[in-house]
Amino acid sequence: MKNLISTLFTALFLISGITNLHSQDQKDKIKWYSFEEAVKKNIENPKPLFIDIYTEWCSWCKTMDNSTFAEAKTVKYMNDNFYAVKFDAEYKDTITIHSTPFINTDPTNKRSFHQLAQALLKGEMSYPSYVFMNEKLEWLTVVKGFIPTEKFEPILHFFGEKAYENQSFEEFSKSLPGSARRQEY
Repeated sequence: MKNLISTLFTALFLISGITNLHSQDQKDKIKWYSFEEAVKKNIENPKPLFIDIYTEWCSWCKTMDNSTFAEAKTVKYMNDNFYAVKFDAEYKDTITIHSTPFINTDPTNKRSFHQLAQALLKGEMSYPSYVFMNEKLEWLTVVKGFIPTEKFEPILHFFGEKAYENQSFEEFSKSLPGSARRQEY
């Protein structure tokens, strides 16, 4: 009986540890939404949108996922201040936004792009690209390419703090402490 109780406590301890690791693992990742989920959540609780437009074959997209998007400070800031959307520019299914359908015009073609990606990127198809939208779902800008954390952080804060409403990015970045200061890229 003593061995059974000891075994049960050990099993509960291990299960508890696994659950905590899983919870911690989820906390350490950006909460990515589909575009439709982010729009719906935005109606309930308005927040700016950050949209990562990528493709499966893009090596810089994967590098961004494994570096900048994996950094604890990036994860926390994104989860606290944005609805983060991960959108495959070559997505095959229809997405309807405010009764307007967006499609991939040639879904059987391996490298055909989705109309929503084309609209968000204003036709300049480059991966990875990041679209910032305000809480009214108004398009603000696109930032392109791989960006290391130290250069990405000021960009996130510029949009997350709505600094764009009353100053340029250059003015904003001058006010940041040394390590977060923008470097040319």
